[in-house]
Amino acid sequence: MAAIIRVREQHIAVFGGSGSGKTVLVSSFYGAAQEQAFLKESLFHVIADDTGQGNRLRQNYLGMKNNARVPETTRFAATPYRFTIKMKDEGDDKVAKGRLFDALRLVWHDYPGQWFEEEPSSEEEAHRRVDTFRLLLRSDVALVLVDGQKLLDYAGEEEKYLKSLLWGLRDGLLRLKNDLLDDGEPLVQFPRIWIMALSKADLHPSLDVHGFQDLVIEKAAGDLTSLQEVLIGMVQIPEALSIGEDFMLLSSAKFEPGKIEVTERVGLDLLLPVACLLPLERLARWAERFEIPGKWLDHLADNADAFAALIMRAKVLDELLRKIPKVGPVLAKIARPALAAAVKLIESQIREINAEARANRDYLKATLTQFWLDLDQGVKDDLLVKSLK
Repeated sequence: MAAIIRVREQHIAVFGGSGSGKTVLVSSFYGAAQEQAFLKESLFHVIADDTGQGNRLRQNYLGMKNNARVPETTRFAATPYRFTIKMKDEGDDKVAKGRLFDALRLVWHDYPGQWFEEEPSSEEEAHRRVDTFRLLLRSDVALVLVDGQKLLDYAGEEEKYLKSLLWGLRDGLLRLKNDLLDDGEPLVQFPRIWIMALSKADLHPSLDVHGFQDLVIEKAAGDLTSLQEVLIGMVQIPEALSIGEDFMLLSSAKFEPGKIEVTERVGLDLLLPVACLLPLERLARWAERFEIPGKWLDHLADNADAFAALIMRAKVLDELLRKIPKVGPVLAKIARPALAAAVKLIESQIREINAEARANRDYLKATLTQFWLDLDQGVKDDLLVKSLK
């Protein structure tokens, strides 16, 4: 009898206007993970849970790679994509038995841009929008795609495009608000980290993530605040919410006349680390800053405890906990020693844990610690700005 694979799910919600590159983005993410170069070097496989869906995404990717053909825009299709991140080598029985789970699953929610730009055409469609949004409420992280082509089209008056994007999202959320709240009460489970992401970043070769951040703040700070006010009105513990504080660059490929270089991607390798570990890091910071009721901790960042416990070695955990008072500000509020200790790790310790995990064939731990290192590298490479709060 085959062993049951224990899977931990992480959800990411992707918002963007029509033509902002959502379909190209997910096609490039999946297609690149099927390339032989990736399969040889990676510790894991990225497997589409729906084979037909995976084939369509790979077809899109190969169309770009071999024929410079951009996938057709998927109008009004609210599609969740489920990818299982399965280790190539499960390690020995001793390693496997010590784990809380065996694999990761990324659930990618693609929200149709048209639904924020156009009114529903029927009552059925209106209900479908609410049901779709309820699905992506499980996400810890939401990406708001800023279309790089639209920024070029509005060069010098980018505020017009950014206002349209952010107010469209704001108004769409307001229309859904009463249908989403639990008997009028704000929600506990809701995307807590809203990242502004520049899609088609290849169109802006001279713009690093700090320049993109400056552009958005300069041109649309008030619009971000208006969106934040709507989000605050929808959630319990509104202090545990980041909007307009995290920024990243994304490019599915380098697009040239008659040619698409799919190997020249920007930021796609950060999507798994962002979805898995950014919520863990943020939850620990929030818990240090303000009181979070224990019954809600698990809802603020799914799997944070399990990821932290997997990353931490017993020896390192013991050493760190000896330095933290047993009734100190972190542990008193979060009551999760592994999580409290994990965020105190420095890069050299993470590298040491990663190397040890690889040597012990504990590839799930090696993957998560590599994700942590990848996040740090993304910041160093000016592809990612993380909130300091």
